[in-house]
Amino acid sequence: MDAFKRRERAQQVALFRYQLICPALQAGLSTKQRGTVVREIAGRTHDGPFGGRVRYSRETLDRWIRRYRAGGFEALSPSTRQPGTRIDAQVFELAEALKRENPDRTVAQVARVLRASTGWAPSESTLLRHFHRLDLMVPGGAGPAVFGRFEAADCNERWVGDALHGPRVAGRKTYLFAFLDDHSRLAVGYRFGFAEDTVRLAAALQPALASRGVPETVYVDYPDPVVMPTWPRVRLPANDSGPG
Repeated sequence: MDAFKRRERAQQVALFRYQLICPALQAGLSTKQRGTVVREIAGRTHDGPFGGRVRYSRETLDRWIRRYRAGGFEALSPSTRQPGTRIDAQVFELAEALKRENPDRTVAQVARVLRASTGWAPSESTLLRHFHRLDLMVPGGAGPAVFGRFEAADCNERWVGDALHGPRVAGRKTYLFAFLDDHSRLAVGYRFGFAEDTVRLAAALQPALASRGVPETVYVDYPDPVVMPTWPRVRLPANDSGPG
């Protein structure tokens, strides 16, 4: 694309940005009122400067407002230089907006839209890495699944055992082995040892079984995650907090 064409497109982008933030530039708006206006703009999709529907975050809109206040209309214009190894943030913003607008768009489709609207586009591998960083490549485009805090429903339903590296004693490395009740978070059994192995782990479990009863399951992340066989559950009073 020649220099004249790039300047023309840059002016179109600047005009589009100015029109977008114009409501937030009105004199007399308080900080709170301006924030409300910007959030409202960020909450809607807009016709892009070169077609398509786009959406911008509040952070992006705030950045454009700061640019306009510092340098006027020209400050809203993107660089007209030939694309090089450093890719303009605006291109990434547009790529993100295109992907969020339609999560089913492939990387190749986004790249084609960018080339048609701005004259060039990052490589597909670069776009792919960018989308992965934003968690936009999950099927359906909904982002990673979110899981809430898990907790066993009752005492002695599940114990969790693990080892923690402790301090040196007499020049030797120590390890703390402990088992916690997953519901009450009570330390049902614990023991220090000089080696990190299943023998010391079992030594911490045995007194816990003797004093607290037999849990339904025991989950041990050592050396690999293991769920021990199901046993008859021994229920504990909710206020039982005796020594482990």
